[in-house]
Amino acid sequence: MSDSPKLTARQQQILDLVLDAIENTGAPPTRAEIAAELGFKSANAAEEHLQALARKGVLELVSGTSRGIRLKSDTLRSLAASRLGQFSKQLNLPIPGLAQLSLPLVGRVAAGSPILAQEHIEQTYQVEQSLFQRKPDYLLKVRGMSMRDAGILDGDLLAVQKVSEAKNGQIVVARLGDEVTVKRLNRVGNRIELLAENPDFNTIVVPPDGAFALEGVAVGLIRNSFLM
Repeated sequence: MSDSPKLTARQQQILDLVLDAIENTGAPPTRAEIAAELGFKSANAAEEHLQALARKGVLELVSGTSRGIRLKSDTLRSLAASRLGQFSKQLNLPIPGLAQLSLPLVGRVAAGSPILAQEHIEQTYQVEQSLFQRKPDYLLKVRGMSMRDAGILDGDLLAVQKVSEAKNGQIVVARLGDEVTVKRLNRVGNRIELLAENPDFNTIVVPPDGAFALEGVAVGLIRNSFLM
């Protein structure tokens, strides 16, 4: 992007924070999280800087969701290439001197069978361990656009850590009966909700007697544009 807009030091800091959040958790931060991280007195200050970045064409703001921050594709390529772009080189080429993770890539999951069953593994990638704050156990190929506004797009590879419990607000891989889905977890008492990050998709409410199992939590993302 030869005509990259000039950013103030604070705007660059916020953009880096958004990139870090997407890289480490698979989702952009909320305004409140930005404010807390940078010491703002209120989320309004974070909103003002985000609006300025949107006016400069660096990102888009999606109304109606607390994490409605989307990086434009050319912005992501030019500003994040030195960090996220390393994935494209690390997927197949071991790098001497760096700790490597060997992560199986899970494609479509057959009904009723374990997510890491051999027939689901499409291939294995070698990825630098230091790219993740929490060690993933496998990569899951994302299907569909239900998590679009969290920055998770069709074809992306979600880095997943196997866990038996997750906190409210975390992006999880859940099994509902014979289907595996990526959604944001929300528990209210004994009620389990799986929230999409796209207004075109409805919230999934797990019935009390429903077949629900947690397959893991998202700990990172490999953008599909770097897999070409």
